[in-house]
Amino acid sequence: MALPSYNHRDPNGMYTFSSRPRPVEVRSKYRPREPSQEQTQREYGNIKYDRRVVRGNTVNQSLIPRTDQSDPATNERQQAFRRRAIARRQERDYLRTKTPEALLSRQHVDVQTDLYLEELSNVISATDIECQTDKFMDKPATPLFIPAKTGVDAETQIEEGELFDFDLEVQPVLEVLVGKTIEQSLLEAMEEEELACLRNQQRIFQELRNNELAEMQRLQEQERRRQEEKERRIAQQKEVLKKEQETVEKIAAQAFSQQYLAGLLPSVFTSLRNQGYFYDPVEKDVEVNFLPWLMSEVNNQLKKRDTARQILDNMIYKLTLERMDEFKQLEPQQDSSDP
Repeated sequence: MALPSYNHRDPNGMYTFSSRPRPVEVRSKYRPREPSQEQTQREYGNIKYDRRVVRGNTVNQSLIPRTDQSDPATNERQQAFRRRAIARRQERDYLRTKTPEALLSRQHVDVQTDLYLEELSNVISATDIECQTDKFMDKPATPLFIPAKTGVDAETQIEEGELFDFDLEVQPVLEVLVGKTIEQSLLEAMEEEELACLRNQQRIFQELRNNELAEMQRLQEQERRRQEEKERRIAQQKEVLKKEQETVEKIAAQAFSQQYLAGLLPSVFTSLRNQGYFYDPVEKDVEVNFLPWLMSEVNNQLKKRDTARQILDNMIYKLTLERMDEFKQLEPQQDSSDP
């Protein structure tokens, strides 16, 4: 398998083409048989031109297994979907801005357009480094196995100016880049203008929304006040009706009680008078207050007199006893004086 080729730029500013060595096909001296799989794989020297290598994006590709061919309706739907996908891709390729066609006797080649360019060179940078080892050195590493070279080397010489003219070929690329830059700038300017219009419309809408919210709050507050006034008036009317009903009931009860008590009062008063519930206040006061007080005072006086009489009796009794003792003492003296 051959390695890919590279374009090299020398110090003078010229590009030169160089190809890596590749093995030459060794033909057999016998009759050629049917090519095996290994020979078919070795037929292509560069994978860029190998038909088995898938190119492009493989995310949206639908892989249909070869064994799934039992349902004709499913196969028809898949084929229709594939045809629609191919038609959309062709239409997208047709509408996409393409690179201008190459000039006569010229052809387009792949150019590196990455952000960071990589300088390709055949000169390998090398640096000498020295170090002091110990007395006993380590065993060196086992060298890699390099097979013996087989085949015949081939090379191709390309003179200066045979590939392409840079100043002439770069014009389409520059036109595409400038066109894309101008188109992107116009798109960004239009986008900024559209964003400014959207912000203006949003500001106007926000102002209208704020005004509507203020008006809605004012109407809600007005409706709330009306509802509170209505409920207050209804409560007042209910209170008035309740008082009127209570007044009517009181008047009816008073009339009924007067009518009921018209003949009851005389009989009740007569019965109470007969039972003694109606009395003279003076007589009642004398019987309840004066007579009990008078009796208690009389009892107190009688008790005092009785006490004084008992004390007097005790004094007389003691005095009598003392006199008797004195007379008893005097009698023996008189008996002794008589003889």
